[in-house]
Amino acid sequence: MYYNKVEICGIDTSKIKTLKESEKIELIKKAQAGDQNAQDKLVYGNLRLVLSVVQKFTNRTDNLDDLFQVGCIGLIKAIKNFNCNLNVRFSTYGVPMILGEIKRFLRDNNMIRVSRSMRDTAYQAMQTKENFIKDNNREPTINEIADIMQRPTIDIVTALQSISEPSSLYEPVYSDGRDTIYLMDQISDKTSDEQWLEAIAIRQAITHLTDREKLILSLRFVKGETQIEVAKKIGISQAQVSRIEKNTLEKIKKQL
Repeated sequence: MYYNKVEICGIDTSKIKTLKESEKIELIKKAQAGDQNAQDKLVYGNLRLVLSVVQKFTNRTDNLDDLFQVGCIGLIKAIKNFNCNLNVRFSTYGVPMILGEIKRFLRDNNMIRVSRSMRDTAYQAMQTKENFIKDNNREPTINEIADIMQRPTIDIVTALQSISEPSSLYEPVYSDGRDTIYLMDQISDKTSDEQWLEAIAIRQAITHLTDREKLILSLRFVKGETQIEVAKKIGISQAQVSRIEKNTLEKIKKQL
C-alpha cells in the first residue's frame, strides 16, 4: 500500500509508530493543556494520515512537499480544536481539517482556478434565477434559466457547478468562527481510518463524472428530490433520470 517505504520532507513514514486511539486522546488533552512535547508526538504519530490525504493531489501538483507541510498545519489545527467529549475518532476530524487546509492553500495560490467568463456566466445565472423568483413566485428550472439567458443548458449547469463545492462528507455543519466541524464528524466512530480514506476516494471518483451526472446525484442524494422532480428541473424524462442515476453509481463503483 502507501506506507511500505515513503519518504517526504525527509521523513521515512514507514518507521512511524501507529498510535492507538486511547493514546491519541490522552496526548490531545495534554497538548491542549499546553504540553508541546505531547503535541509533537501527536503530529509525528499522525504523519501517515497527512500523507494519505496529500497523495490524493498527486495529479494536480508536483510540489507534494509543500502540500505535506500545509497538511501538517491542518493536523495541528485539528489537535488544538478537537473535542475529546465527542464520540468520534480523531481521524474523522483530522482528515477534513487537513484536506481543508490543503484546499485553501491551492485556492489562495491560484493552483485551481475557474475562468472569469465561467464565473460571469454563473453569476448572471444566479441573478436570472432571483429575478425569475420575484416575477413568478417559484424557482426556475435550469432550462428556463438557459432560455432567458439564450445560452445552452449545459453551459449554465457547468458554470454553476464551477463556483460551488459538491456537498459531501466534508459539508460543514457547525463553525465557532475559527474552525469548522464537518458532517463527517457527526457520524459514529465505528469506522476505521482506512474506511475514511475510502470516503476520500469516493470524492475523487466523483470528479470524473460529467456535469449532468454530478447535478443529478446532488439533486437526488443531497437535496433529496424525487426522480420526477429532478426530471422536471433539468428537462428530461423520469426514465432518463433513473437510467443516468443507475449508470453513474455503477461508474463510481468501478472507479473505486
